[in-house]
Amino acid sequence: MASSSPKNLTTTNHLRHVESMASLPSGAGKISHLNAVILGEALASEENDFVFPSDDFSRQALIPSPHKYLEMYKRSIEDPAGFWSGIASSQFYWKQKWGDQVCSENLDVRKGDIKIEWFKGGITNICYNCLDRNIDAGLADKIALYWESNEPGFDAHLTYSQLLHRVCQLANYLKSIGVRKGDAVIVYLPMLMELPITMLACARIGAVHSVYILLPHKIVEKLDCKPKVVITCNAVRRGPKTINLKDIVDAALVESAKNGISIDVCLTYENQSALKRESTKWQEGRDVWWEDVVPKYPTTCDVEWVDAEDPLFLLYTSGSTGKPKGVLHTTGGYMVYTATTFKYAFDYKESDVYWCTADCGWITGHSYVTYGPMLNGATVVVYEGVSFFVDVSIDSNISICYMQAPNYPDSGRCWDIVDKYKVTIFYTAPTLVRSLMRDGDEASCISNLVYTLKYPVQNYVTRYSRKSLRVLGSVGEPINPSAWRWFFNVVGGSRCPISDTWWQTETGGFMITPLPGAWPQKPGSATFPFFGVQPVIVDEKGTEIDGECSGYLCVKGSWPGAFRTLYGDHERYETTYFRPFPGYYFTGDGCSRDKDGYHWLTGRVDDVINVSGHRIGTAEVESALVSHPQCAEAAVVGVEHEVKGQGIYAFVTLVEGVPYSEELRKSLILTVRNQIGAFAAPDKIHWAPGLPKTRSGKIMRRILRKIASRQLDELGDISTLAEPGVVDQLIALADS
Repeated sequence: MASSSPKNLTTTNHLRHVESMASLPSGAGKISHLNAVILGEALASEENDFVFPSDDFSRQALIPSPHKYLEMYKRSIEDPAGFWSGIASSQFYWKQKWGDQVCSENLDVRKGDIKIEWFKGGITNICYNCLDRNIDAGLADKIALYWESNEPGFDAHLTYSQLLHRVCQLANYLKSIGVRKGDAVIVYLPMLMELPITMLACARIGAVHSVYILLPHKIVEKLDCKPKVVITCNAVRRGPKTINLKDIVDAALVESAKNGISIDVCLTYENQSALKRESTKWQEGRDVWWEDVVPKYPTTCDVEWVDAEDPLFLLYTSGSTGKPKGVLHTTGGYMVYTATTFKYAFDYKESDVYWCTADCGWITGHSYVTYGPMLNGATVVVYEGVSFFVDVSIDSNISICYMQAPNYPDSGRCWDIVDKYKVTIFYTAPTLVRSLMRDGDEASCISNLVYTLKYPVQNYVTRYSRKSLRVLGSVGEPINPSAWRWFFNVVGGSRCPISDTWWQTETGGFMITPLPGAWPQKPGSATFPFFGVQPVIVDEKGTEIDGECSGYLCVKGSWPGAFRTLYGDHERYETTYFRPFPGYYFTGDGCSRDKDGYHWLTGRVDDVINVSGHRIGTAEVESALVSHPQCAEAAVVGVEHEVKGQGIYAFVTLVEGVPYSEELRKSLILTVRNQIGAFAAPDKIHWAPGLPKTRSGKIMRRILRKIASRQLDELGDISTLAEPGVVDQLIALADS
């Protein structure tokens, strides 16, 4: 296949932006005005823009060449029904096949209500496909889950057959308290094995799970899905800190009851490493210990077969305005899409051990901790601890706490886990990468002058082997090129391709992503669309722009994993995503496409600053700032400027140990001037020991805008933040 000539492919209009990559060489070699790098043979640097997979990696890859990708992509666009029904029929179990119509859609508000349906009439169950189907295929004794405690030295594991038994016990308990198909179950659990168990148990009986990464009162107050039970645990350890989860749930349930939403059962798991049951607050008649009831139920449970378009889960996102959005995903299309994207984007092999650092309280944990991997029969690492709080003295009056990456008891914890379980695929967020960069590594001083630092560092990464790693992944936001190179050079030893995935809670799965063995990568680019996805870049009038350009990123046509509505607010669904550019799904993101057809996400379009007529993406300025060797992270917002219309206000987090100084402030501004231009130079550098983030790592820029403009009485809800106290810290440092 790889030897076939790309010229044999007929290029049609919908392939116009991927055709150029078919002519790229299959191995290393000079490209006009660019240098090429082969994985494992050289380091990626500022001058090396193309990073090629090695011939050996490509030969063994599921998609080994641009030609094979184009062949499959063309088929997925020209015959989406045939493409996806072929995958659905051959790789999943259906109790009953769908009818003649595989897909029914309307994405144009001018033609009526927005509607997306895939495999309607098909009867299946995603839990059955995750567990029973794999056991029937001979994977009963394969490890499904490795669990690593927050505290080093404590771990556990479950095979696929053991996992099925645990899932069935919980499913039977839920049925015994009256949970039926279509009922909602609120889940507020940390990254214990009980979290994916709960998700799968709900899916097994047709209940709709709604997993919360936090359980702020305002969401519960608005929740009108009439949940019958909330499932939580008494507490969790995050590094050295204990968080009493049940206290949060108790307070939320009191508030929800005031608004007419009463939940009769609170099933609570005793997380003994964090808090003993005798120290847990308890309400008799409502609260039930998981360990006292669930293990008593049978280890088999009949499957509730559901229609492909029956709801699978609700996932509430904070929304850019602070008003939560209940994203609703259904069963069949989501199942097929998440499994397929996982398989190809990570080049999954049966021998792989996969670790995604995401919490199941956000979409990555749904699609790429639980469902996508298990639908492929993968072995998944689940890590309880995800954050570490550190005290930093700014002056005698202020003590700052900021949240870092998984680094308890130190910043080598990630790589200790990688070596312990022989992790082959490691998927994480740029926030984690930059946090680890901030802590430093001695390899970073010798790998590339870009990372040369003028202060002591510890070899947190290179003291571990990491030889098992073969694919890295990035998720959550565009990864800036300097972080990409550090991830590639230091963590991956310049041999592991990076699947820099672009997608959203709403899309259900990857939309634009590298396929590791198929084509060369450019640091910071999400590269090309996944099968069945038609990204288009439009101008402000909604006109598609060809070739090298920048504009608004939209998607033409539906894909199986797309969300179907916003729960209880279909009008907001249509207004937010389909009215801005009728006929398209509007992502809300800006995007650039370069001369080679590669896509570069530039951030939310409401994060574009207009400075004296120059439209500047905040992500571009942030990337320039983070390229400075003493800048660990940056977030940029626009503020009113009496001369320029808008000015650039930058919140900057420094590498650990680097002091604030006027000299450094000027150096950061000069870095932006040199990389972008004088018009993009920040008007204000605001020192930020930490940034306001959700637990998923998303920076809440709406809060930063209010701080920058000193509208401190309009901060809104900050309860969804991982560390709400960081807001007060930023306010205290506003004029420093």
